[in-house]
Amino acid sequence: MSSSSDFFGELLQRNVAWAERIGSANPDLFPRNAKGQSPQILWIGCSDSRAGDGCLDLLPGDVFVHRNIANLLPYNDLSSLAVVQFAVDVLKVKHIVVCGHYDCGGAIACLGSKRLGLLDNWLRNLRDVRAKNKAELDRISDFHEKVNRFVELNVIHQVHNVKKLSPVVDATREGRIQVHGLVYDVASGRLKPLDIPEDPNAEDYLVFDQDQSLE
Repeated sequence: MSSSSDFFGELLQRNVAWAERIGSANPDLFPRNAKGQSPQILWIGCSDSRAGDGCLDLLPGDVFVHRNIANLLPYNDLSSLAVVQFAVDVLKVKHIVVCGHYDCGGAIACLGSKRLGLLDNWLRNLRDVRAKNKAELDRISDFHEKVNRFVELNVIHQVHNVKKLSPVVDATREGRIQVHGLVYDVASGRLKPLDIPEDPNAEDYLVFDQDQSLE
């Protein structure tokens, strides 16, 4: 078995080979990236090692990325909120992609009753999605199919959450952003676009006057 230093050394060697290969095929890429970034896409995905934005086959600098367990966008998570605001207001991305993946460990955990310690606090939002869609999920007898449908319902819920964030509300009003929901199939490497139903509460988040004060 290789030592940890051998493993790390191999990673550095792979990095050198990667940089040479990418730089050779795209000579202006790294000099351009050294001057700044202007990605068109914000990718919000799961931390799962099988399901990153590499499936898009794009280059460094093309995608601004935020990943966490089960691709959640809870309103009290300052990290994801800051990422969205920076991407929309500063980078001016044109697309936000919320991408879940089939066989998601977070979804599997939330369909069970085992206590997970600190992770339970993070997954509270996902358990809320389960509760909201309990009737539909209970009708699915096959556990694998139930997990995958739960994954899809979670993506739909998180897309609705994204659309309610004030930077996205403003950008949507101005017609300069689109929000998409995708699911990555770890068994095939393919992305599946989801039809996102209208959020019945969406209008409540589009009524603010930008000049309105708290007087």
